[in-house]
Amino acid sequence: GRPIGICGQRHLRYIRKHKVGLYAELLTTGKLNDYLADLNEQAEAMFSQLVKLLAEMEGVTEVLKAENQMLWVQKMDNLRNTAMEIVLNELIYR
Repeated sequence: GRPIGICGQRHLRYIRKHKVGLYAELLTTGKLNDYLADLNEQAEAMFSQLVKLLAEMEGVTEVLKAENQMLWVQKMDNLRNTAMEIVLNELIYR
């Protein structure tokens, strides 16, 4: 099967506990792996788009990377954390 990835695994743990009906339906119809793989792909795409968008909004550019790499790394880490939080709230834990 296709890889379900980290986000897919997190969502699996979530639906096992909080969306038992959905989990049981996906499991018995043999659709669980595809469902999780699709969700993981969506999550990765959403994450990438958000990081790009947030970087633009915050002015975190290649110029900054060239001028002050430590600051750039710090800002990118913050943006990635923010983006992951949004992905988790919008896609994974629901």
